[in-house]
Amino acid sequence: MSEQKQRRVFVVGVGMTKFEKPGSRDWDYPDMGEEAGKKALFDAGISFKEIEQVAVGYVYGDSTCGQRAVYNLGMRGIPIYNVNNNCATGSTALYMAYQFVGGGVSECCMALGFEKMQRGSLKSTYEDRTNPMDRHVEAMMETRGFAPAPPAPQLFGNAGIEHMEKFGTKPETMGKIAEKNHRHSAENPYSQFRDIYSLDQIMSSKKVYGPLTKLQCCPTSEGGACVILASEEFVRKHNLQAQAVEINMAMATDVPAAFESKSSIQLVGSDMTRIAASLAMKKANVTPDDIQVIELHDCFSANELITYEALGLCGPGKAEELVESGNNTYGGKYVVNPSGGLISKGHPLGATGLAQVSEITWQLRAQAGRRQVPNVRNGLAHNVGLGGAVVVSVLRRGFPSTPLSQPKFNMALVADMPPGAKL
Repeated sequence: MSEQKQRRVFVVGVGMTKFEKPGSRDWDYPDMGEEAGKKALFDAGISFKEIEQVAVGYVYGDSTCGQRAVYNLGMRGIPIYNVNNNCATGSTALYMAYQFVGGGVSECCMALGFEKMQRGSLKSTYEDRTNPMDRHVEAMMETRGFAPAPPAPQLFGNAGIEHMEKFGTKPETMGKIAEKNHRHSAENPYSQFRDIYSLDQIMSSKKVYGPLTKLQCCPTSEGGACVILASEEFVRKHNLQAQAVEINMAMATDVPAAFESKSSIQLVGSDMTRIAASLAMKKANVTPDDIQVIELHDCFSANELITYEALGLCGPGKAEELVESGNNTYGGKYVVNPSGGLISKGHPLGATGLAQVSEITWQLRAQAGRRQVPNVRNGLAHNVGLGGAVVVSVLRRGFPSTPLSQPKFNMALVADMPPGAKL
């Protein structure tokens, strides 16, 4: 589809569950999907009857888990798609819904994501077939070897090591990124963890791999999130201008340099991020200087570090300067991960990308309370999955001349189900 034919697309409803430690709450993925979906419908002020198509993201589950979850919202015979794209699953489901609405196929679509996870590090489910990460691991082994540690922290930890070798970046810089995200999460009722740690506590926590310590790594998590997208015609018909947030999206996958460059930074997706960010910002007609708030895929602090550069927030090798200057937190040029990010909010794979867009939507609506970024005009969400895929979304108020209206029940500040949307 050419850009000339792309219609404007708007976020009209968002909702999510609190992210939880696996096994700490008595629920299953249909419960997560139902709670997130009902919250998003409540936020949009519409019924499920208005939804024409649903894209559902999850990584760990049997086929058609999407239908099982969506049927709790209603059974209307509409198309339901099941999406799996590793850690970028949630935003990939959203990108599908974005194309449905933007391409004129549908007027209103839902993207729903959830994950019920096992405790501990991520691992492969199937041992009798080719692992989709085999080329990435082989490329890592050729340049850095293989250590007695889980593959994911090795891959991202090696990216941090490469940045240290090339630019003299200090391990404490990555620790400062984690300190910031833990501090931000204290104001987020949806965060799995809300504890604040000192830099010394972060650096002295259990070593995982390379510069990464335990408090610099995201946890495994359970939870759900949902985003409802609509066309301009739908927004005007339902008088949703005050809450509608325009979204422009782009998606990229690996290029040959991921394997050919012998670079640990490129191996974990810096090129994908650069491509997707450039395309999304071009669609939105903005540059990095126009962005105020960012939800960035900080699965490990090292990935947040290298992503500053891949998104164009600073020049190559300047990520440490960005951190030291405070331009990644409140009072600086950008506020990165006001939600607490994956490191502290949690990372239920199928929900993460949708939770990021939910946070940016709340920020643009000025609903984020004590974590509100002042004077927000544009926000960006960045979601990466190894294997690989990156989705970047650029968001802004869809109808800025329409005065903002604050909801009677502000879901950005309370993780409970709103009255009138009970399960």
